[in-house]
Amino acid sequence: MKYPLNNKVYTDTPDIEPTRAGFGRGLKAAAEINENIVGLCADLTESVQMHLFANAFPERFIETGIAEQNLVTVAAGLARVGKIPFTASYAAFSPGRNWEQIKTTSALNEQPVKIVGAHSGATTGPDGATHQMFEDIALMRVMPNMVVVCPGDSLEAERATLAIAEHPSACYLRIAREKTPIFSTPDSPFEIGKAYVLREGKDVTIVSTGIETPYALRAAELLEKQGVSAEVVHAPTVKPLDATTILESVQKTGRVVTAEDAQAAGGLGGAVAELLGDQLPTPLLRIGMQDRYGESGAPLEVLAHFKLDDKGIAEQVKPFIDRAPKYHQGF
Repeated sequence: MKYPLNNKVYTDTPDIEPTRAGFGRGLKAAAEINENIVGLCADLTESVQMHLFANAFPERFIETGIAEQNLVTVAAGLARVGKIPFTASYAAFSPGRNWEQIKTTSALNEQPVKIVGAHSGATTGPDGATHQMFEDIALMRVMPNMVVVCPGDSLEAERATLAIAEHPSACYLRIAREKTPIFSTPDSPFEIGKAYVLREGKDVTIVSTGIETPYALRAAELLEKQGVSAEVVHAPTVKPLDATTILESVQKTGRVVTAEDAQAAGGLGGAVAELLGDQLPTPLLRIGMQDRYGESGAPLEVLAHFKLDDKGIAEQVKPFIDRAPKYHQGF
């Protein structure tokens, strides 16, 4: 079935909303379905959009204050007695500050704590390098018993929140601060562990995650005008990665580009590199942060500076196409 797209994503005036808004709506909706859902926050309730849940269910909300290690430790205890805890803070602090507590109290003990890392990546903008968390996908992907989900827009963030509320494992949900283009529709699918072909092509596969996906779609439109046919595969779940969908696309196009608003080392780019190395050696370009920290600036200005917007992606893909031969059987 063809993935339903909001075609305004290709226009100069796409629908925009921050992914954190979708999380806020999704958590409230999930809590209306399941009374065991509880919310915990580290003094950032409105910033991460958990205030919608807190206002609706004050008796199920815990404000831990600026104590991220305690945030997830309390959540693990609640999970142990049958609750489904969602913890939320800036990704720079959770998992940035409390990775060890997440590991030992939640993942290691197989407790279904849902870690929500907000204000991730470049669009944290003026807060600068200390708050622009680019390392979180890599950090959480290497943790056993941890699902890693990076929704591409606010509508998908809402669906993803509902999905992880029902998932039996610990989960990491990565959301962003700034308004970014909406490419999906209310009818678009979301399933943990699934990737989706959003646009078909024959010259290169662009595998993207998180807020990079609408920019990957727009980049594909720019590349088409340059004679490059790019297939766009959206991977909202980085772990477990949908190897089948990605490999089927790569076998057709023969080249791969990954795009993420995160460190290219260890994140989606690392996951796809591992997959290809194991099963289908293919020319690969990893677009993301290249072993450096962020800079302060307006959110979309920072995104463009690091060539993570549509023009930046297209500018990197075209020379890769020109120099990298397609994979062929026996390559």
